Amino acid sequence: MGRMEKIGLDIIGLSYSQTQTGAYALVLGEKEGKRRLPIIIGGFEAQAIAIELEDMTPTRPLTHDLFKNFADVFNISIKQIIIYNLVEGVFYAKLICIKDDKEVEIDTRTSDAVALAVRFKCPIFTYEFILSSAGIILDEEESNEPTESKSQSTPPTPEKKKADKKSKLVDLSIRELNERLEKAINDENYELASQIRDEITKRSQSTN
Repeated sequence: MGRMEKIGLDIIGLSYSQTQTGAYALVLGEKEGKRRLPIIIGGFEAQAIAIELEDMTPTRPLTHDLFKNFADVFNISIKQIIIYNLVEGVFYAKLICIKDDKEVEIDTRTSDAVALAVRFKCPIFTYEFILSSAGIILDEEESNEPTESKSQSTPPTPEKKKADKKSKLVDLSIRELNERLEKAINDENYELASQIRDEITKRSQSTN
């Protein structure tokens, strides 16, 4: 297989980060599937994305608006954005720009890339290896039964629940981590989900 196949992503939404003050989880989802990619971004970038998604117009152009105006004036367009790598929990992205039929790649933070994608109305792509290591699956369509009955017959007592929350991710087994991951996703706590996912990834790497 020569070139890696690109997978299209949609912006699913932004949620406020539960643990990092001032941070947000930007959730991207694959167009043709159920996997979601939560990416922790700063408040400024979240605002820049939200403003454009909600069609609000700031009184003065934000940095990303400035970039867009600058590009328009000099006749540069962004054809697409590719989230092309993931190293130790950090996503790497690049802009594929066109000027006078010449294609140029520019490296960028993922949050900036998405803030520009919504302004240039250009598609966002990633690769399978990133989705398979960092994607989390939401399968709410598949079953409407409460998760309790699926995973365990006796519901946990409040004390146990409290202890669960406190226990560190490092102390949990892979199975427990996966169950915790599912719960975090159901609660839309994408931040916790991404921490659990990082722990799972760390383990799978250390066993290799």
